[in-house]
Amino acid sequence: MLALAWAAAVAPAARAQSEPVAAGRPGVHEGVASCGGSSCHSRPAPSGLTVRQNELITWQDPHTEAGAHSRAWKVLTAPRGEAIAQKLGIGPAERAPACLACHADPALAAARGARFQISDGVGCEACHGGSGGWIASHYALDATHAANIAHGMVALDEPKVRAARCLDCHFGGSAPNQFVNHQLMAAGHPQLSFELDLFTTLQKHYDIDADYVARHKAVPGAVKTWAVGQAMALERMLTLYGPRTPGGAFPEFAFFDCQSCHRTMASSDPKWRPVSEANPARPIPVGQPPFNDENMIMLSAAAKVAAPGLFQRFETDSRAFHVALAEDRGQAVAKAQALAATSRAMADAFAQHAFSRAETLAIFEALLSSETAKRYTDFSGAAQAVMAADTLLNAMTAEGAIDRAAAARVRPDLDRAYQAVRDPNAFRPAEARAALQQVADKVRALK
Repeated sequence: MLALAWAAAVAPAARAQSEPVAAGRPGVHEGVASCGGSSCHSRPAPSGLTVRQNELITWQDPHTEAGAHSRAWKVLTAPRGEAIAQKLGIGPAERAPACLACHADPALAAARGARFQISDGVGCEACHGGSGGWIASHYALDATHAANIAHGMVALDEPKVRAARCLDCHFGGSAPNQFVNHQLMAAGHPQLSFELDLFTTLQKHYDIDADYVARHKAVPGAVKTWAVGQAMALERMLTLYGPRTPGGAFPEFAFFDCQSCHRTMASSDPKWRPVSEANPARPIPVGQPPFNDENMIMLSAAAKVAAPGLFQRFETDSRAFHVALAEDRGQAVAKAQALAATSRAMADAFAQHAFSRAETLAIFEALLSSETAKRYTDFSGAAQAVMAADTLLNAMTAEGAIDRAAAARVRPDLDRAYQAVRDPNAFRPAEARAALQQVADKVRALK
């Protein structure tokens, strides 16, 4: 079985070696097979001198999150994928444009090379860009990162660029079929969640070492990546909100907290709780579905520490947007645009900022403070808080600000917080807040 698995993994490499790729085809997606070859990215083990060279094997891993992109198309053929497509009446999911725009490389037919296969799922070029223009410079002996970028490779080492590329599918984009709307979720598609640094870590197929730095690639660090990702996610959400607000007689519900409507109605039910819990940063009338504000909570803490000049502007714009949602669509869209502009300014500020150890700890403290904890009333906000705590704890450990053994003693509390937000249908806000408070107390004691 091991031999068969290895053969399947290096099959693209054999095709790549026997069929050289034509150079100078900007924008063309040559296919995953073009990245193979034992001297390229398809070694069975990470034994390369400069890069691992087993990147394809990592991408194809059937058992971990690192292989999720390669499985993206295959899940469309599973019962759940076919059931969703049947409910929507769009034909087989594995051939439906509504699914393929994110579950495969969305390259247009005219931009697909001879070895492009839709069944490869989210292949290398879906993220790194069509290799037709840069593959020759990429494997040249004197290859440089700058030359690759100049020939069309996407600069994923830059947090803003990476966030923009990831968000196209992990939240939504302006391209056709790149938005998981309420209709898709009603048919069975899971609710989306995104955190740039954590997702990057789960998908990581490269090492940041001396060779990486020597190629003049950006090394932003976990905290900057997290902060930029939060700002870009909010900007994307608000930018899409305006054009996608109409939905017949109702707005596009995907922008709002799911659990505010999807819960029991009878107040005599012991599991019942009000549609909108009191939230000090969200001045909305009782009964109004709250806008998903998880990124706003994260950004408030980050801006207070690392972009104080934008903090008050952000707080004012956030509250104004929530208020406008209860007034009329025109006001809500206008306030969304203003808040999007502030989020964009924060992304720019964070991208230029060098986050210190002290700032990382201060952001951690701000996120888990008793005051901020009052805002974790919804599943999405609490889930983001848990992921942020994980990211920042790992960053502080990697920087040497917290001893690894001490960080390990915090992990059980963080695991309990993850359990509280594991299932949106069984979200336990009080337990999540209590576990996060334990995390904060233990880290505070380590100062």
